[in-house]
Amino acid sequence: MAYKKKNKKKQFKNVELAVAHVRSTFNNTLVSVTTTSGDVISRCSSGRLGFKGSRKGTPFAATQIGSTLAKELADLGVRSIEVNMQGPGSGRDSVVRAFQSSGIAVTMLRDVTPLPHNGCRPPKKRRV
Repeated sequence: MAYKKKNKKKQFKNVELAVAHVRSTFNNTLVSVTTTSGDVISRCSSGRLGFKGSRKGTPFAATQIGSTLAKELADLGVRSIEVNMQGPGSGRDSVVRAFQSSGIAVTMLRDVTPLPHNGCRPPKKRRV
């Protein structure tokens, strides 16, 4: 009988600087916090916190995400954070405010929303 090896969770201790990737859509807000090399430390979404339906895309849900992540990051020793924001949702700024109010210094705000240079071909002209 073969025994399955248990994968131990990676322990990140004393991470000074972290990068928060905020993806904010109209329906949800997703935040993942990584090290500068790209290893995910922690992540959270509004669905994980118990919000359902249209309440997941609200700024209040995004504030709750930010404060939840800030508590987890304080245990890991994160003092400053860079924020990459993506998407048109209303929760973008609320996450940043929650980080700042919890005592984590926000050093850089970056908007990484993809913009089309010329975009897709438009639909054909409508004939009536």
